[in-house]
Amino acid sequence: MEEGNNYRRWDELIPDALGLIFSNLCLQETLTVIPRVCKSWRKVVVGPYCWQEIDIEEWSNRCQSDHLDQMLQMLITRSCGSLRKLCVSGLHSEMIFTFIAENAGSLQTLRLPRSEMSDPIVEKIAGKLSTISFLDVSYCGKIGARALEAIGKNCKMLVGLCRNLHPLDTAGKPMQDDEAYAIASTMPKLKHLEMAYHLISTRSVVEILSRCPELEFLDLRGCWDVKLDDKFLKEKLPKLKVLGPLVVDYYERNEWDDCSDSSDTFEYLAWEFVAGDMGDFDEDDDDSSYYGMWDDEGRLEELELRFYEGIDYAGLYGWPPSP
Repeated sequence: MEEGNNYRRWDELIPDALGLIFSNLCLQETLTVIPRVCKSWRKVVVGPYCWQEIDIEEWSNRCQSDHLDQMLQMLITRSCGSLRKLCVSGLHSEMIFTFIAENAGSLQTLRLPRSEMSDPIVEKIAGKLSTISFLDVSYCGKIGARALEAIGKNCKMLVGLCRNLHPLDTAGKPMQDDEAYAIASTMPKLKHLEMAYHLISTRSVVEILSRCPELEFLDLRGCWDVKLDDKFLKEKLPKLKVLGPLVVDYYERNEWDDCSDSSDTFEYLAWEFVAGDMGDFDEDDDDSSYYGMWDDEGRLEELELRFYEGIDYAGLYGWPPSP
């Protein structure tokens, strides 16, 4: 027996193992390169094995909204109800939020920063997000206390919440404690809470601390009106780590009004994938499902996927690092 026969062929690995391996690849390679290798690999990519955790946040920051919706619907459909984690940014349509909720039976981690959801939309879909344990709705400017209250009442397993805001979105506005009180009254199991740059008072923060006894981390960077006594925190809440409220004056240090030439950062790789142009492995194979693999997924023939590399928005615009 030849020495090479002692090793199992890659195309004979079980789908779960292949899916775990392919999850380390970028989205472009998973969707365009892997399916061309062999039929067994193609089956893994079109099945749920690669899509139990979907993280397309970086790519979603750089694509058109209609392309994003199509891609998200395709990948979630492939997960076949096994989706545990979803990270995507900048969603706009009520339809896509509803679609996510309808396929959230196993979802535990949901990150939707910079999305255009509203209070009515969140109130509508919150009941279907009961399995969520970690939620990120940072920089979602159209939601408020109503949405957070709906989330808290329906997501009883929630232990982590990111609700950071951008300082430019809150500059010059009056004090707004309603979101903090909504969190305090409906999310008692929180262990991790981020509320950077909120216009909140010390009283509302104390309310959170008193009603969320399991809290271990609290991000208050940029919450300038909050004054917490360090001695009190060490004595009464020794396990709690508080970040902020004070932060380095990032704007002056990086010259907010000076946007230097950053053309070199806009290098990108554009690619397309077309239905039916995935290569033939066996002309005599009668299994037409391979050749029509895109037909039941929204006819993505004209979908153009653009992947941009090397864009650093913090450095480009002088923004402070995202909390």
